[in-house]
Amino acid sequence: MSGTPTVVEQPQPPSVARASGSMAIATIVSRASGLLSKLLLIMIIGSGMLNDSYQVATTLPTMINELLLGGVLTSVAIPLLVRAEKEDADGGESYAQWLITMAAVLLGLGTLIAIACAPLLTALFTGSADKANPALVTAFAYLVLPGIVFYGLSALLGAILNTRHVFGLPTWAPVLNNVVVIATLVVYWLLPGDISLDPVRMGEPKLLVLGLGTMLGVAVQAAVLIPAMRRTGFRFRWRWGWDHRLGEFGGLAFWVLLYVGLGFVSMMVLTRVALNDEGALVAYNYQWLVAQVPYGVLGVSLLTALMPRMSRSAAAGDIGALVGDLSFGNRMSAILLMPFSALMTVAGLPIGLAIFSHGESGLAGGERMGMALALSAFGLVPYAITLLQLRIFYALKDARTPTIIQGIIVVVRIALLYGFLEFAPREKLAVGVSIAMSLSFVVGCLVGQLWLRIRLGRLRTGYTAWTICLTVVASAIGFAVATGAAWLAVRLLGTEGPVATAWVELVVLTMVGLPLSFALLAVFRVPEVRPVMDKISRLVRRR
Repeated sequence: MSGTPTVVEQPQPPSVARASGSMAIATIVSRASGLLSKLLLIMIIGSGMLNDSYQVATTLPTMINELLLGGVLTSVAIPLLVRAEKEDADGGESYAQWLITMAAVLLGLGTLIAIACAPLLTALFTGSADKANPALVTAFAYLVLPGIVFYGLSALLGAILNTRHVFGLPTWAPVLNNVVVIATLVVYWLLPGDISLDPVRMGEPKLLVLGLGTMLGVAVQAAVLIPAMRRTGFRFRWRWGWDHRLGEFGGLAFWVLLYVGLGFVSMMVLTRVALNDEGALVAYNYQWLVAQVPYGVLGVSLLTALMPRMSRSAAAGDIGALVGDLSFGNRMSAILLMPFSALMTVAGLPIGLAIFSHGESGLAGGERMGMALALSAFGLVPYAITLLQLRIFYALKDARTPTIIQGIIVVVRIALLYGFLEFAPREKLAVGVSIAMSLSFVVGCLVGQLWLRIRLGRLRTGYTAWTICLTVVASAIGFAVATGAAWLAVRLLGTEGPVATAWVELVVLTMVGLPLSFALLAVFRVPEVRPVMDKISRLVRRR
């Protein structure tokens, strides 16, 4: 590359606990505002064909961004940026500039091609499903596909900020996206009339507001990261020259792109299957949204904070530290997420009725989402562990193995999806596609652990398995008690109507089940819980 590098003093990395804590607060707000935007969406437009079409269209820019660059950036960019930070006199700034240049060009070209091929993309995702409206999907796609550029740049700028030990703002950025979407939905609701489904008219104000407002939210999410980059001392300039790591990046990128391509095929099949029942795709997406709330607040914060540390351990050849990070991450994933998995299993139906049965959705829509959530929540912990395992391979600069594991997951998932389509009643497809997704992550978790055992040697699997067993037992006891308390509360309060009853059950199950599950983990003397309990004890003694 051209230009004279300047020596940059790198800041000291924060601890995993501190970094995770700073992200957790931002993620809570982000997930809450995202849930509010989705709740408003289903209240305003319902869970029928209009929402199905919107869901398909808004999936396209995220999937194409992943296929073009997003998957490469989030999985490969951090290890290579960490390496450049260590090797380059300018702390990796020129290498980051080259990455941004490459991303802008590739994403820009990809966006133009995607917009030109919007009808083809619609055909790929909707197929011959009789509950789809291809014309409406295409109309929405034209409006939201420009968001590909902003999704990609948001991922890249966030990765660069993470390597510079800035974790908070990239986690806050989606909040602004959600605020824009909420404002868009309010404007949509205030506008008179409805979106025409037959024929679909591209110039309708409500169609334009919903599509362009969705795209604008992603643009704001990317734009807010630019001032943060400047505050770290980063100055952008276009970099068109050759870098000796380009070949290595390309080798890693090939396998990651294949990995993302498999995911693209998986989502295409899932969408086609779900569209055979009106509202099934919406129900699947909403139960996935709810399941992602605890993972987004706790799991993503942990993973994001661990990734740079794992990358440095791998770069230094410290396999012991790498195995320690993997074991710690697996155990913490189970400890943090298993009680929430139990909550969603027991309270899935109350969640659906209490939160998603209002407005145009109705009780049927809320019940469909609740059942899908309850019967698929078992996949939350395997999902978190699988993603952590794959990041270990990427930290070792091995993108080939995650792609093979992804291939196994996708084959299992597609077989299950078509199995449910063939044998399950159409009205149960929302549950079927949700279970297929969760079961595929169970398979991925087992395959990943076995592969890492062959690659790295002993992984302290017994210790991890024992911790998982303790979390299962603690959660089962905690929510058994909570279920009894919820039944008693409903009888004592004499609530009438399914929604009111659902709210009482949800509140009691949450307020009793979660604290009791975590308290039992402390009683079982799970080591990772001890620091939290010691801190609580110190606070009580001070009082």
